[in-house]
Amino acid sequence: MSIRKHTIYNLAGAVLPLGLSLISIPLYIKLIGDARYGVLAIAWLLLGYFGLFDLGLGRATAQRIAALGDGSPRERAETFWTALSINSGLGVIGGLVIWPVASYFFGKVFSVDDALRPELAAAIPWLILAVPMATLSGVLSGALEGRTQFLELNIISVLSSMLIQLVPLSVAWLHGPDLAWLLPATILARVLALTTLFWRCRVHLLQGQPRRISRSQAQGLLHFGGWVTVTSLVSPMMVILDRFVIGAALGAKAVTYYTVPFQLAERTAVVPIALTSALFPRLAAAGAAEAKQLAATAIRSLALVMTPLMVVGVMLIEPFLRWWLNPEFASRAGLTAQILLLGFWINAFARVPYAQLQAVGRPDLVAKCHLAELAPYLALLYAGLHFGGLPGAAVVFGLRTLSDCVLLSWFAGMLKDGANMLYAPALLMLAGVGVAVGFKVGTPTWWAFAVGLLLLVLLWAWCNSPAAMRSTVARMIETLTTNKWWMSR
Repeated sequence: MSIRKHTIYNLAGAVLPLGLSLISIPLYIKLIGDARYGVLAIAWLLLGYFGLFDLGLGRATAQRIAALGDGSPRERAETFWTALSINSGLGVIGGLVIWPVASYFFGKVFSVDDALRPELAAAIPWLILAVPMATLSGVLSGALEGRTQFLELNIISVLSSMLIQLVPLSVAWLHGPDLAWLLPATILARVLALTTLFWRCRVHLLQGQPRRISRSQAQGLLHFGGWVTVTSLVSPMMVILDRFVIGAALGAKAVTYYTVPFQLAERTAVVPIALTSALFPRLAAAGAAEAKQLAATAIRSLALVMTPLMVVGVMLIEPFLRWWLNPEFASRAGLTAQILLLGFWINAFARVPYAQLQAVGRPDLVAKCHLAELAPYLALLYAGLHFGGLPGAAVVFGLRTLSDCVLLSWFAGMLKDGANMLYAPALLMLAGVGVAVGFKVGTPTWWAFAVGLLLLVLLWAWCNSPAAMRSTVARMIETLTTNKWWMSR
């Protein structure tokens, strides 16, 4: 089982759909218009968000199947069918709950032209089907994750994203921009993806095994999944609520000056998410000593990758905002963005004990940490806004990620080792913030400190890299410098 290879698969599965979106969004807006695209975008959002109705059973399935390892095929199949049966019921219940809410929201609250309302009304029943599909997708994906089939899982994920983007686009081009056709096309694309997921689960889990549902398995899965659901509710809630607090305290423009850099910084989470997703089944199957070693290796690997990237990001985010948007936006949001990047750097390391605790069957500790952080975070957020404005809010976010990392590491038994590995990269990150804040971008002094710090970070990363990685890089450099074509240039 190669964690490095699986991490690369996860990264590719996360990045490739973003490139497709950049191409397809202008085509959609041209073919169906802004209003219809807005409705379709909400449908895509709900396809992902409705996974909350699975009550964490997707993660529970992955943990249970991974923990079984190469054990009894009958027990793995039993876990799968139990989770799938529960999630089917939860999806139907969720759809019935959402139906009147969706009908009222899209019929009375959602602002749309009167000409589009008949299309929207006809499309709502199709939208409700997104709920059971989202819950089923969680279990099917979790089962493949538990069997470490990351290549297949990411291929299906990319193909699913392509279908969800391209099938409605094809329908709009061939039939016209009618929501009563576009939303069923979206559901059809999801059905194809689910069918493929089930086929691969059948190959890796179900061949020759009976369809059996276990009450004891159901209780264990629901207990694990319940705590995962608490985390899934509370953690995003803190991100959502900070927008409301900022809007109430500083106004709507301040929300924009905070949200845009937050979303940019949040993109960096793709690396630790890819790594910890690949690590999760390995941790679930490992003993205590091996799990501790795996977690330490993950922390060290994240530090080597994330520290150089984030130091560069901290120093360049303000000029990037100036180029991408405008100088006024950069002046208002630059410092906030730099502090948020520091917070997401810390958050990258919190994901390792987060995955470790869930992998060993203690999702309750993760959920309790997040519940304990909620009230203090909101109180400190209000104080940070009052005394420091948006940079103050970013500092509070950073303190929350730090407390999250410390608490989770302590419960996972890796706080001391993690601190020893991270004090040097932490100093480098703080130096990056110091250069970004202390010197005007582009001046000789800025260039001197920025280049000097970057060389120092690269030297640190090189000295702390595994010997195999240094040998690979050395071979690449040697190949480039001895290649006749390169030298002839």
